[in-house]
Amino acid sequence: MFDAVFVGGGVIGLSCAWRAAERGLDVCVLERDAAGSGASRVAAGILAPDSEAEPGHDPFVPLAQRSLDLYPEFAAALGADVGFWPCGMLSVALDTDEAEVLRREPGFTSWLTASECRRLEPGLSPLVAGGWLSEQEASVDPRRLVAALADRVDVREGSEVVAVTRDSVTLANGESIVAGRVVVTAGAWSGFAGVPVRPVKGQVVRLRGERPAERMVRSEHVYVVPRRNGEVVLGATVEERGFDTTVTAGAVHELLREGYRMLPELAELELVDVTAGLRPGSPDNGPLLGEWEDGVLVATGHYRNGILLAPVTAETIAALLVGDAPHDVALPFAPERFARV
Repeated sequence: MFDAVFVGGGVIGLSCAWRAAERGLDVCVLERDAAGSGASRVAAGILAPDSEAEPGHDPFVPLAQRSLDLYPEFAAALGADVGFWPCGMLSVALDTDEAEVLRREPGFTSWLTASECRRLEPGLSPLVAGGWLSEQEASVDPRRLVAALADRVDVREGSEVVAVTRDSVTLANGESIVAGRVVVTAGAWSGFAGVPVRPVKGQVVRLRGERPAERMVRSEHVYVVPRRNGEVVLGATVEERGFDTTVTAGAVHELLREGYRMLPELAELELVDVTAGLRPGSPDNGPLLGEWEDGVLVATGHYRNGILLAPVTAETIAALLVGDAPHDVALPFAPERFARV
């Protein structure tokens, strides 16, 4: 019998299982497809507590900031190159209307003029009207991160779970697995356990070639994430389309057009692939971290921030599994805020 079974093998399930194993627990991850084949595979890997903050979501910032603070040790402890890069994020406006929106963002610091932005990133379009810089923000390569995590835990791919209790799971083939505790980390598919999570579609474009910028750059409509290995990621759409993962010409056109408006040199890069994935969104788009109904633990609902929040989520779930109190930053995200009456 395992001490803990994790239902879902994306970055959240793998991270939680790894940290739990480091606390001395015997763990197993059950994944319906292949490890990291869902939202983790499509994610750009932006680690941006400032840029991702939204008005009215005050608890998110300390949670995200703690997770970013944990990332250097988290990445180093894996013993593999996962592409962690504290490169910073430059947020730019391409007209006066976008500038007004940018100035109202929760993470906004001091305003940079157009010339100051281009001094930081010479490849920016003449359309850029100004922006602001978050020097602390970073990126990681989600695919390499998932591969490193999957090497460190027992992952059973092709294992579809159809029912869970506090201490057991039932697979689609009828097999049951007993555990000291069950943790649902199934992302957009967590609804099978009664968790209020919906799929939110996102499409991204991957390019390759000479880096168009030395840091991440975003506008109101697109973000561009360069990697040291020559890959450049453009993303991402936000679409309420259920479980549809079709890549559409319109979305790809929009991402390339908006990316080109911001960084014209993108037009010279090689097109590598276009993909679509499903982010797990909760009713308030904040994660669910802790005990759900009937004693099942859940770590899901991370919306656009699963990669960013992986270290703090793993810290939280591992603590709960060994009977420790989670860090205060995780408390506002207890699943009980959505408990059925």
